[in-house]
Amino acid sequence: MISIVRTDSDNTDFRTLVGQLDKDLAERDGSEHAFYDQFNKIDHIRHVVVAYEETGIPVGCGAIKEFSGEAMEVKRMYVPSDKRGQGIASTVLAALEDWARDLGYKKCILETGKRQPEAIALYEKSGYHITPNYGQYIGIANSVCFEKRL
Repeated sequence: MISIVRTDSDNTDFRTLVGQLDKDLAERDGSEHAFYDQFNKIDHIRHVVVAYEETGIPVGCGAIKEFSGEAMEVKRMYVPSDKRGQGIASTVLAALEDWARDLGYKKCILETGKRQPEAIALYEKSGYHITPNYGQYIGIANSVCFEKRL
């Protein structure tokens, strides 16, 4: 059984998982990593969720940040490779969407990379649809942007 904790970016388990995420992304993104990294700072994120196994081990995370008056942007989604395929990412994403809904937002948006096929599959399975790239991702060939109405 997985439990979800709402927290913020000061959470030690979140920071540890994000460190693992950044290492994974550096390998996948190669020379493009520095570009993406500048948009993924985690200081002062107020809406973070961490997923825990019954044993208390953190097994996934994600965050939302306000993008506009009606949209939250999903950020820093991660599940360690040895924990994938168990529905943890879907649980984290649903918890983030619920929180965005609780806060009165109408949609969630996000960006992921074309070199992350498991992330793309998760978002499509979760009801997100591809949109034109937004903001800093306009014109970036490796980026895929998604949106879901809540």
